[in-house]
Amino acid sequence: MANVSSFPAEGQILVNIEDMSMLKDIKKAISLLKGVGKITVPRRRKRYSAYELSLRDLDEGRVYEAKDVDDLFRQCLEDHQVHGRIQAPDEALRASRL
Repeated sequence: MANVSSFPAEGQILVNIEDMSMLKDIKKAISLLKGVGKITVPRRRKRYSAYELSLRDLDEGRVYEAKDVDDLFRQCLEDHQVHGRIQAPDEALRASRL
């Protein structure tokens, strides 16, 4: 009795390209293969520098002014509690002042 295996109707192959200048040629070569349908290349997301991220924080109001370190921690913890990111108990606030 013959062993019959079925292949999925559609599949994907991920290709890592080291030299991006060859991308067009590689896409063209792959598209010439029998059975290849659509070829898509995902867009690269821009990586922001620390400076660009800090400017973004300024624009979006994520900036604190404090008279000392304790005041800064208090403001940060209050901000996180308001936005629901951290639920810090009162003991944590008292411990941060020690």
